[in-house]
Amino acid sequence: MALIKTVRGFTPKFGNECFVADNATVVGEVVMGDRCTVWFNAVVRGDVHSITIGNDTNIQDGAIIHCTYQKAKTVIGNNVSIAHSAIVHGCTIHDDVLVGMGAIIMDDAVIGSNSVIAAGAVVLPGTQVEPGSTYAGTPAKRIKDTSEEMKAVIQRTARNYPMYAEWYK
Repeated sequence: MALIKTVRGFTPKFGNECFVADNATVVGEVVMGDRCTVWFNAVVRGDVHSITIGNDTNIQDGAIIHCTYQKAKTVIGNNVSIAHSAIVHGCTIHDDVLVGMGAIIMDDAVIGSNSVIAAGAVVLPGTQVEPGSTYAGTPAKRIKDTSEEMKAVIQRTARNYPMYAEWYK
């Protein structure tokens, strides 16, 4: 059974039709929209600041969502995919974004809509990712516009994760 825990008087709140895997952890000041999924070994830890997640967002296996005490909350929009083992920390991610496997997004970064953060990329604190951009590397830099094909992948991935969750019910 998933670990859902109240911390500092804050209990996570979930929208309709959310799925939290058996060994996922969601604690503290977390508000999640509808049809969100939190997968195996993922951690969403709203103990030191708030975490707000929109609708149809998936947090895949081993991902970590956290924030910075009294400084940087985390806000994640709609139709966002946070891939396996990614770290999202004290930043803002707008709608329709794909964060690749093992990517790291640090405090006060802002990821614009229809963007891709490539696998393994490290988005440094305060980075502003323009909407419709693909960033890669360490530190992450803009490498190209997000193609129409990739925008379709972003949408398809966000749509598919609630379907995958149904397989576990």
